[in-house]
Amino acid sequence: MLVVLLCKHEFDIRYQKLEDKLYIAQLYFPLVGQMLDEMPVFYNLGSSEKREVLITILQIIRNLDDTSLIKAWQQSIARTRLFFKLLEECLIHFEHRKPDDSMLMGSSSRSPLGDKPFPSKYSDRLSPAINHYLLEAARQEVGPQGTPENGYLWQRVNSQLSSPSQPYSLREALAQAQSSRIGASTLALRESLHPILRQKLELWEENLSAAVSLQVLEIIEKFSGAVASHTIATDYGKLDCITSIFMIVFSHNQPLAFWKALFPVFNSVFELHGATLMARENDRFLKQIAFHLLRLAVFRNVNVRKRAVIGLQILVRSSFSYFMQTSRLRVVLTITLSELMSEVQVTHMKSDGTLEESGEACRLRKSLEEMADESESFNIFEEFGLPEKPLVASNEQSPEHCCTWSEVKVLSDSLLLALDASLEHALLASVMTLDRYSAAESFYKLAMAFAPVPDLHIMWLLHLCDAHQEMQSWAEAAQCAVAVAGVVMQALVFRNDGVWSSDHVCALRKICPMVSGEISSEASAAEVEGYGASKLTVDSAVKYLQLANKLFSQAELHHFCASILELVIPVYKSRRAYGQLAKCHTMLTNIYESILEQESSPIPFADATYYRVGFYGEKFGKLNRKEYVYREARDVRLGDIMEKLSHIYESRLDGTTLHVIPDSRQVKADELQAEACYLQITAVDPVMEDEDLGSRRERIFSLSTGSVRARVFDRFLFDTPFTKNGKTQGGLEDQWKRRSVLQTEGSFPALVNRLEVMKSESLEFSPVENAIGMIETRTAALRNELEEPRSSEGDQLPRLQSLQRILQGSVAVQVNSGVLSVCTAFLSGEPATRLRSQELQQLIAALLEFMAVCKRAIRVHFRLIGDEDQEFHTQLVNGFQSLTAELSHYIPAILSEL
Repeated sequence: MLVVLLCKHEFDIRYQKLEDKLYIAQLYFPLVGQMLDEMPVFYNLGSSEKREVLITILQIIRNLDDTSLIKAWQQSIARTRLFFKLLEECLIHFEHRKPDDSMLMGSSSRSPLGDKPFPSKYSDRLSPAINHYLLEAARQEVGPQGTPENGYLWQRVNSQLSSPSQPYSLREALAQAQSSRIGASTLALRESLHPILRQKLELWEENLSAAVSLQVLEIIEKFSGAVASHTIATDYGKLDCITSIFMIVFSHNQPLAFWKALFPVFNSVFELHGATLMARENDRFLKQIAFHLLRLAVFRNVNVRKRAVIGLQILVRSSFSYFMQTSRLRVVLTITLSELMSEVQVTHMKSDGTLEESGEACRLRKSLEEMADESESFNIFEEFGLPEKPLVASNEQSPEHCCTWSEVKVLSDSLLLALDASLEHALLASVMTLDRYSAAESFYKLAMAFAPVPDLHIMWLLHLCDAHQEMQSWAEAAQCAVAVAGVVMQALVFRNDGVWSSDHVCALRKICPMVSGEISSEASAAEVEGYGASKLTVDSAVKYLQLANKLFSQAELHHFCASILELVIPVYKSRRAYGQLAKCHTMLTNIYESILEQESSPIPFADATYYRVGFYGEKFGKLNRKEYVYREARDVRLGDIMEKLSHIYESRLDGTTLHVIPDSRQVKADELQAEACYLQITAVDPVMEDEDLGSRRERIFSLSTGSVRARVFDRFLFDTPFTKNGKTQGGLEDQWKRRSVLQTEGSFPALVNRLEVMKSESLEFSPVENAIGMIETRTAALRNELEEPRSSEGDQLPRLQSLQRILQGSVAVQVNSGVLSVCTAFLSGEPATRLRSQELQQLIAALLEFMAVCKRAIRVHFRLIGDEDQEFHTQLVNGFQSLTAELSHYIPAILSEL
């Protein structure tokens, strides 16, 4: 009866003036208070009865003046909260969802409500009183002069559906259908309508939903202004009256007309209350708003997407205006983007069975790019009637409080990086078990993209750690564990609640350079509803340090183990855990013994092998014309990695011919077959930190004398023989050598198995320089063996073995042709005349020094051997004498020198 009564008041020609409508609203307004007092009764009503009550309240408030409304809000905090609870019920019970809502959203229609079935139209569930109300409303012919200026409920949104070809008006059709189908269901009534009339009914339902939402939005704007002006002297703390309405608005379907009206109000509310709405107490609100803005950025409708971009810019502006930074907002947006990736289908299947980027991902990417587009944003704000430019603070704010577009660009790029990493990971789903290198890089990119959120950063690092352990890449897995420990340690140092300091973080960074050296507030800012730095504890850091110690031990990188234990010991000292300290020191003893064993071994210790791999071919995509250095286990040979990479890429290239270039010559990519793909795989040597790259000595010596502690490499080299006539090999007098030095984008061991080559340089050595280098290499190897200190008599056996090996390769009769061939090539006949005086002197000096060191080594050998090695010693002496005699033909002075 109340609904019918209000309907009659609304359309009574006598009460169309604003003052008449206000008088009627004030008469009925006490009923709203009575309804608030009987809220338990309201909640026990059925859906149709609730809608009757709600439409009555909205109709009363619609014509009420602001003074009466504000006066009611001033009376009681509890009643005001109940009032806004009724507004929430309005939004829920008058939500309009069409079956074709996917026209607005992506093809998968994934949204927070996407898994729920579409509800039947609320007009199908209306009570008889509401049906009568609608019928009365349809019969009224209210012209433009009779429509209130602020009227929402009965304004026509689309007049194009009115056509002379319609058999009936909607009013007549509803009246006829109800009179002829007494007792029939409303669904049958709907189906009996002409399609055009059914479309008009659909439009009416959408208009009513929009009208209800717009009415609620108008009330929110009034409430926001009253709170800002302190007219309402109440304590609402987090402004939950406003935040709860906004969360419902964004999480439910809304007509386009509502989205158009929402964002000016949204902007106004954040201008007035941005500091409160973006405070830590409103984390849940900010997180949900950010999520739904990103969800709207996926919609197909361009107008909705543009408004989502505006909403994101409003958040950025508010964050910077009130907090002078956007790091916390970056954390929130990164979290919500991660959650959205599980809701949005970022890939879809092509006709050939391969995956490609979906339309949803493309639209989200475009929206994030538009977010940082300055010129386009100004146009959008002007087009949608917003009062201010997007990133200009209010007049009261000082210039330094204004956010710049460069900061928005940084935020946008960070989100795009996370989107790209998620997309690449999804595209690799079908080949992850085959191509473990790409799989590991995918996890790595996800870890880096979500680095602003420690929880997500750690999650992807641990996925990467597991992937490396499956590949038995122990050093890389250990680096992941160190990186996780670094995240925890940084948070603890920033909060000053641990036993570590920034010096300990620096020490950890020497093991894993990826650990940031700067202690920032990013980890602290990540305390957002379920994601928090409070989970980062000393115990969790120790746990991952111990895991790293175990994995480095498996990789036999014992020097890293020692550094890690030195970070764990302070924790046990602070806790007086003497049992754990004893275990740590026992482990340190074993570690240092292992290091001594590696250093004293006659065979140089190598923890890994390294290979340069070049990719050439359009089918390689992003890899085309790029070079990488791969780190493999020490037992992986060149043939093994050739076979492995060939198997991986042959299966990924869809029948394209794959060639492996077997040598290390310089590749001219433009001269290769366009339709084929090429891999060039070359073994490379790591460069020691203090190594002279211009040295002409052979690389065997450089590696054998390197300390096992220096196992972090970011430079690599390989030598390529060539001749000036185009042939790869020639005689000693024609053999040149090109030394290529590669600089990678990071150092090994890294979080991934391969690193891109960022810089490449080359040196060339002439034939005589090669010859001098070969002789100097043998000389240095012998001298190093003679001068290396020995700690005890027990070291004599390995020393004797290594000395015999080197001498046999230097002066034995069957192998001394190497030195003689140098003399033949450069010190006899015409070649000798081509040498410059300085080169000739350097070559002779190198030969004389070599023979002198050989003579000294033979004497040392005699002192070390027993009776069983006398015969071998005699062979060495005979070989040395024979070699001296041969060399005297080219260098007569050698007899007097020796």
